[in-house]
Amino acid sequence: MTREQKPPGPLRLERILHALGDPVRLGIVRQLAREGDSSCAALDGGRPKSTMSHHFKVLREAGLVQTRNQGVTHMNALCRAAVDAECPGLLDAVIGGRASDGG
Repeated sequence: MTREQKPPGPLRLERILHALGDPVRLGIVRQLAREGDSSCAALDGGRPKSTMSHHFKVLREAGLVQTRNQGVTHMNALCRAAVDAECPGLLDAVIGGRASDGG
């Protein structure tokens, strides 16, 4: 059985930009765009679990990422369609950027 965690309320540009302003979170979004759904462990880059929990929470609250539980694994997916509908072209610009991926 899976349980999904959805963003609270409508997407807001200021939350999206805040979330993407952190290099670690930007790296997570870019990795999800490249590789598709990924576990938290695959996205943590060796960082502490507590730090990554905070980053995933910010991404979920911004509406950029959706997390679902598959057993004991948390799977993350980029909310591409919702973000593209609210802010057309934003993710294309961010994903195509050449800035550090937070590594």
